[in-house]
Amino acid sequence: MVRTTIALATPHSRHDALEADLRALPGLEVIRFRDTGTLTAETLTSINPRYVFFPHWSWKIPAEVFTKFECVIFHMTDVPFGRGGSPLQNLIVRGFRDTKLTALRCVTEMDGGDVYLKRDLPLYGRAEDILRRASDLTAEMIKTILAENPDPVPQTGEVTLFRRRTPADGSITKLTDLGQVYDHIRMLDAEGYPPSFLEIDDLRLEFFDANLTPDAVVATVRITCRKP
Repeated sequence: MVRTTIALATPHSRHDALEADLRALPGLEVIRFRDTGTLTAETLTSINPRYVFFPHWSWKIPAEVFTKFECVIFHMTDVPFGRGGSPLQNLIVRGFRDTKLTALRCVTEMDGGDVYLKRDLPLYGRAEDILRRASDLTAEMIKTILAENPDPVPQTGEVTLFRRRTPADGSITKLTDLGQVYDHIRMLDAEGYPPSFLEIDDLRLEFFDANLTPDAVVATVRITCRKP
């Protein structure tokens, strides 16, 4: 049996199931990378992967990596709409209820590479729920790419750029209705994301597990002191 090696670059535990799913495929060797210190051109050269897949990678991919190896990133918009940072949060604050998960080739221009394939992705639930749903979908997309080796095609349409959000954008102070508050809490409720918050004098309130009712948002709150 011909054996194929791929690299899987993601630090998040939510992708452990994705890794296990791929490892179960016959004839496929999966090498996992969890940080930028180990993902180097030298290391990749030693394993010579057919593809390097990036299900969720927050660091810049070095040019010596994506020019030498076929690097496939997964972006949560229907590119060229929504190129750039924080796609999940930028979609939800704009009122989107569904999107596309796009597999595209990594190039110098951010999210500007040719597209291998796109799949529908609903945006209901907490961010962690959406990201795990995307992880399951990513597994199926990787399997399709491995089976079909598709030639990626150039993006078409008007380019729309998203700004990467900062932790300060998590404040709910200026929101004006309950639907906005609910969406704001759920879109940041995931491993690795700073949560939605409200600061009152010396206290900081952080919100999780939100539910929307006709007259209220019910959520778990963690209260800490802003001053030691």
